[in-house]
Amino acid sequence: MRVLSSLSVGESGVLVAMDLPPGVQNHLMYMGFVPDARVKAVLRAPSGDPTVYSVDGMEIALRHETARVIQVTSVRMEAQAEAAVSAESAEVPVQEVLVQEVPGAIR
Repeated sequence: MRVLSSLSVGESGVLVAMDLPPGVQNHLMYMGFVPDARVKAVLRAPSGDPTVYSVDGMEIALRHETARVIQVTSVRMEAQAEAAVSAESAEVPVQEVLVQEVPGAIR
């Protein structure tokens, strides 16, 4: 688990949780900061603060103090989790169905 402010420019993460006052949290959720949203760090000011993040087609500048209380997982971890689920489902045995031909049946 990481915080949003730790993403480098060009790096993406998947939003997990926010620890913000309700008014700020609702405002960000309205702009697309919702659980499982993919967030990308697009641009950082020369002074390092604020950082522009892209989420759901919008670009939003957040100060470090706000971004440091938003938790994300790295996209690589998300991809690994999806791969694990796919691998588990691939291991499910498939039963063969035998079809007998019936004389005079219409195909």
